[in-house]
Amino acid sequence: MTDSPAFQDPLDPREQPILESVLTLRDKLSLLKQDRSTHIKCHDVLTLYDQVIVQVHQLNVLREQNETPLEQNRVDTVLDDCFQLISLFFLTIGRNNEAPAVYSMTSTIKRLLDHLKEAAFYSPKDLESVSQRLDLMQDTLKKDGEKHSPHLLTLLGNRIDTCRNLLSELRSSLADLSPQLTPVYERLVSILRSISAANTRHNFPLSEVQGLRDQLQDIQSAMVDGNFLAEDTTMPTGQQIARELLNRCLKWSEIVISRYGKIGLHRPFSDVLIFNTIRQGKIDERFSGIYDKLCNIRNQLEKLSITQAWSLRETDLYNFQRQLDRIDESRVGGNFEDAQGNKADLHAQRTLLYLIRRSYAYIYTLLISSEPVSEALLPVFNQLQTLRRCLFEVKRSGGVSSIRELYPYSMKLDSMDKMRVNGKFVVGSDIPEGQGSVNTLLDECCKLYEELKIKCKEP
Repeated sequence: MTDSPAFQDPLDPREQPILESVLTLRDKLSLLKQDRSTHIKCHDVLTLYDQVIVQVHQLNVLREQNETPLEQNRVDTVLDDCFQLISLFFLTIGRNNEAPAVYSMTSTIKRLLDHLKEAAFYSPKDLESVSQRLDLMQDTLKKDGEKHSPHLLTLLGNRIDTCRNLLSELRSSLADLSPQLTPVYERLVSILRSISAANTRHNFPLSEVQGLRDQLQDIQSAMVDGNFLAEDTTMPTGQQIARELLNRCLKWSEIVISRYGKIGLHRPFSDVLIFNTIRQGKIDERFSGIYDKLCNIRNQLEKLSITQAWSLRETDLYNFQRQLDRIDESRVGGNFEDAQGNKADLHAQRTLLYLIRRSYAYIYTLLISSEPVSEALLPVFNQLQTLRRCLFEVKRSGGVSSIRELYPYSMKLDSMDKMRVNGKFVVGSDIPEGQGSVNTLLDECCKLYEELKIKCKEP
């Protein structure tokens, strides 16, 4: 398991039993996460959750007595691990709309916002997406408040407030950007990210990056006396913000392209000289280990984002989160350093940071895409989603010419309906979370089927 950061042991010896208890609970949560022999049961998660809350209460009481409510030691970092795991477990069992499920999302959003602030380039659309998610999380705390410990609700409320404060800082940095200049700025953000993505591909697309640089030069050539003009030839506000980003894009494209070149190679058994694009120095060898590790994390998360509905168990994201956190926190003053304490060059620094940020973005996307359905019901839910898409496509294409063409859909719907007991889907002896979502989806499929059936019978 990926451990939490190194923190000092508690100074108060009375906290030692709490530390031992939360370490045991973290081990139990980790073992439950690793068990693939069966689906995660709601009862198992809630039992461990209640035990963690008991330890939080004891810790708070003790620190109130000592008047050290803000102390941070190993107890807190292990508790963070426990809450991260519990949060992902709540998503796994389909309890997405309950307060504990919010915890992991606040951690990921905080990381993303910290990196946006550090990178100093982002689009208003990035901030809007995060703002909407924070509003939904706040609503979850309000609706679900009475079911959970006030200690947890206070903790989650503070984490959301921290994210909102960061969001306000980022918004204020773009306050001078006028609506007329926003499209150009967003295009520059997109180009810079595209260059960074191309820089980490196994087969470097030199022509693509050169094309992106050409776009930058087109934007630059459209400027008048070094300023961006609106369609009515006025000079919109936010010139400095856009100019700085354009210069940054041009410099980054130059650095990336300079790392690559062409070499002449003779084709075997031929005098014809061919040219192959080669990577003259993908990344400084001192940081190749971190680079390879981050590429592997990014690639795995990218694969999960494609196959999420069928292959993701939300608790799988825990190890990715922790690995990224450790690499991110290994920086010194924001810089990656080698074993001798020498800083990475600009190319290595930006390449590694891009991979970290892209990976956190994938985790964010996977978390917000999680369906409020227990993993025990996901196979049924996914099949119904596929069936609904097929029925929609048949309807969109004009329906069927014969009732016989609807037989496969009828048989599938019938088999799904027979899985229910008293209107509920039962797995073993359990009634998993997400019954409402699955039943709604089944009803939609039945309605589409009936519409196609009626249309087919019409003369």
